[in-house]
Order: sequence, then C-alpha cells, then structure tokens
Amino acid sequence: MSAATSVSLPGRRGRITSAMTDSLLIGWRNLKRIPRIPELAIFAILQSIMFVLLFAFVFGGAIAIPGGGDYKSFLMPGIFAQTIVFAAGTTAIGMTDDVAKGIVDRFRSLPIAHSAVLTGRTFADVIYNAGILFVLMATGFIIGWRVDTGIGSLIAGFALLLLFAYSMVWLGVFLGMNVPTVEVGQQVIFTVLFPITFISTAFVPLAALPTFLQPIAEWNPTSTLTNSLRELWGNPNPSGGTSLATTEPILVTLVWVVVIIAIFGPLSVRRYRSMSR
Repeated sequence: MSAATSVSLPGRRGRITSAMTDSLLIGWRNLKRIPRIPELAIFAILQSIMFVLLFAFVFGGAIAIPGGGDYKSFLMPGIFAQTIVFAAGTTAIGMTDDVAKGIVDRFRSLPIAHSAVLTGRTFADVIYNAGILFVLMATGFIIGWRVDTGIGSLIAGFALLLLFAYSMVWLGVFLGMNVPTVEVGQQVIFTVLFPITFISTAFVPLAALPTFLQPIAEWNPTSTLTNSLRELWGNPNPSGGTSLATTEPILVTLVWVVVIIAIFGPLSVRRYRSMSR
C-alpha cells in the first residue's frame, strides 16, 4: 500500500506541475497579444476614461450625494467596479474569437492539460485588467479622487477588484464558448452586463433609484463591490439600506465571488469538454 502511494503521489504532483506550466504558457500567449494588438487595451482604457469624464463633469453637477461629499470621490469606485464587470466582455469576445478561428481546436490537439486553455485565459485576463485599473486610478487622481484611509486599504481594495475580476472572467469564458460569432457575443455581453452595471449604486445613490429597483440594486454584485471600495477607501458611501448587502458589503462581495466561480467555473469546464468530443 505504501509503495503504491509513493508511486502515485509523485505522478499526481507531476500532472499538477505540468498543468500549471501549461496554464502559464497559455496565459503568456494571451498576454503577448496585447503589444501586438495594442488597440485592444487602448480602446478599453479610453472607454473607461470616457465614462469618468462624462459622469464627473457632465452628470456630476446634477447628482447630489446624501450627507454631502464630492461626487468624483463617490464616482471612482463605481467606475472601477464597472470596468471589472466588463472584464467578462473582454474575455468572452477573446474566447469566441479563439473558438471561431480554430485556435482552441489546435490547443486540444497538443499534448497539454485541457484545463490550461481555460485557466491560462482567466489568469491572463486578470493581469490585463490590472493594467487598466492602474491607468484608471491615475486618471482618478488627476481629477481629484483620493484614498483617505492609507496604503493598506488601497492595496486591499485593489486586491478585491482583482479577485472579483477573476470571477467575472469565468463568466466571460462561459459566454464566449456558448455564442457562435464575435458579433453575437458583443450583443449578448452588452445585454447581460449593462443592466448589472447601471441598476446599481455605481453612479447614483441607492435612494435615487426607483423604489422597485432598490432591492435589486442593493444586492447587485456591482453595488456590493462599489460599496466595499468606498468603505475601504473612505469615499462617500451613502448606503441608504439596512440589509446585509449594505451593512457588510465586503463580506457579500466575497460571497458573490465564490458563487460566480462555483457556477461558471464548472459550467465552462463542462462546455469545453463537450466541445472536445
């Protein structure tokens, strides 16, 4: 028994190590596309900056913050959250494109771990979104946004954003493998993601929403992520609610991360395996 165990454990470790190596290689392959197609990152950054400028300087004067506070400081955590939610769209389009061009089929023909195709994509897209967040944070500092709670809270908020991004890219992987073309993928993504970002507290206080939408917005993962960042960074955070989602937004956000990965991770793997038959 012990001899069999001693033989099987190294074999298992070897498979895990090989799968991790394959994932890193696939992830590196996806990251290398960024300098080769810089328009992908450039337009993603410009889109997010456009939202910052539009809401801060066009709509900001018309939106009052209950209890007072600067709208730009209120807005920036919502912009960060919106950017991370839309990470699912970037992943979905990239995954659909790889499937349509037969790249996924080529990966399946190689002697690599099947899991590497999905995990490599998710890790690479989290790194990609981390770069976009750095640029957005610099933009926020330029227009007057500040973190009032110290460097530790800034790092904690950034880490929470990346953790949430990891859950959203799994949603993107699932969507990307279930649409026939990139064009259809774009329509599906905007149909799914726009309500998630705008029926939330990302851009307006909860009290400003219609009464029938407030419970939805209160538990919306975009809202809990946004409110978590405002709490961590000392930005204006007029919750306007008494539920667990508003009193403990960090805890609820972490629960959302686990739920999203637990649902779309296995669904993505199952879909990938069915495609390989």
